[in-house]
Amino acid sequence: MASSLPHPTTSAGRDGLAALLARPAKAVVALDFDGTLAAIVPDPERARAHPGAVEALAALAPQVASIAVVTGRPAGVAVRYGGFAGVPGLEHLVVLGHYGAERWDAVTGTVQAAAPHPGVASVRAELPGFLDRAGAWPGVWIEEKGRAVAVHTRRALDPERAFEALKGPLGDLATHHGLVLEPGRMVLELRPPGMDKGVALAEYVREVGAGSVLYAGDDLGDLPAFAAVEKLRSDGTPGLLVCSGSTEVPELADRADLAVPGPPGVVDFLTALATAVRGT
Repeated sequence: MASSLPHPTTSAGRDGLAALLARPAKAVVALDFDGTLAAIVPDPERARAHPGAVEALAALAPQVASIAVVTGRPAGVAVRYGGFAGVPGLEHLVVLGHYGAERWDAVTGTVQAAAPHPGVASVRAELPGFLDRAGAWPGVWIEEKGRAVAVHTRRALDPERAFEALKGPLGDLATHHGLVLEPGRMVLELRPPGMDKGVALAEYVREVGAGSVLYAGDDLGDLPAFAAVEKLRSDGTPGLLVCSGSTEVPELADRADLAVPGPPGVVDFLTALATAVRGT
């Protein structure tokens, strides 16, 4: 193992990393996008992959069974913001967008998607007036995500207070329209039920027939993916959980086998992992 490759702090994580290094061609490396491959920014439309991220993925991808980006964003948006299309070495990259409801495959360059949930259109129409009635929260804004709608509080004068005040009412609104509320880092997303990163990851790992799995994420929405890896481990598939470090989400760091300092740390880890895999 390369000396620059950090060591997991748990025995399960060490087993997961050892399995990946022993049989990289059977490993799935899955990663969240925002906060993991890209820095969190005030305007989500300005998010881009961290410098060096695509190069690190391209160095690692030919050595493993698959690399999957698992994100709440539309798959095509993640591809554009990540700069993943047409990159040598990433021919078999998969982007599981909208928590797996959309799938972009680099082999075809196309997005496959299920039919949208009708509740999203209803919430989209109702949400502006709903927020007006919920109280004066300057800086709170709505992000249109196609198959989901998100309310951001990061720009509010008091982001945490706005987040807590809106969480209950938005949860009720989501339930009324047959949706679920997904809290994140100063964002509240209303989306269809049955869509989460754990479901998407578990289905993809089964599809590939992976012998080991690595998942890296940074936010509450990544907890289902962590749970999926923990379930896979209990069923005999080794796995490694990586937290893209954030003091905002201690729940994730507490369950991780390895914590790295945000997207720069993720890039360094992927680069070291690619070097270690080539040396095995």
